[in-house]
Amino acid sequence: MARQLDFYFDCSSPWTYLAFHAVQPLAADVGAEIAWKPILVGGVFNAVNQTVYDNRATPNPLKQAYSQKDMQDWARLYGLAIRFPPTVFPVNSVKCMRGAFVALDEGKLAPYATAAFEAYWGDDRDLSKEDVLADIAQRAGLERQRFFAGIETDGCKARLRANTDELIARGGFGSPTIFVGNDMFFGNDRMPLVRAALLDS
Repeated sequence: MARQLDFYFDCSSPWTYLAFHAVQPLAADVGAEIAWKPILVGGVFNAVNQTVYDNRATPNPLKQAYSQKDMQDWARLYGLAIRFPPTVFPVNSVKCMRGAFVALDEGKLAPYATAAFEAYWGDDRDLSKEDVLADIAQRAGLERQRFFAGIETDGCKARLRANTDELIARGGFGSPTIFVGNDMFFGNDRMPLVRAALLDS
């Protein structure tokens, strides 16, 4: 049986962008398949992690400053450019994450998610806007009309809810969350542990 990891993600998270970038070469290196699991992280927060909203409202300035430094340190290590969106945060990523299923069904999840991450975390573009989603779809090689029809289907909506509920049921509380079997790993910095778990599987 091939090694596999489950990658639950929402493109509205910078730490998920980092992990998304890192997990692909890791999986290739150890011969593991990635089961991409688009979710709506706001749904997870609302259900099991509402302290996120409290922390946003009254952040610890020392921790906040370090978090920004930490993010840039990881981005530099990975050769990525990340900047906190100055105008749109948090972003409504519902349609973007529905679109991930359209991309997944066409075998274009990785380029689609890459384009979404770069649009938001590189160019400060609002993932809820139709013109932004159209550009993301085009960059991923998705036909515009089929993409926009797809994200409005009951099937895409149901799959996004199902993945979000599945993550909650498995004990997850945010994005990115990775599972190797029943072992859960949260965050970009857990990649060495993910690698070890895959090699032991």
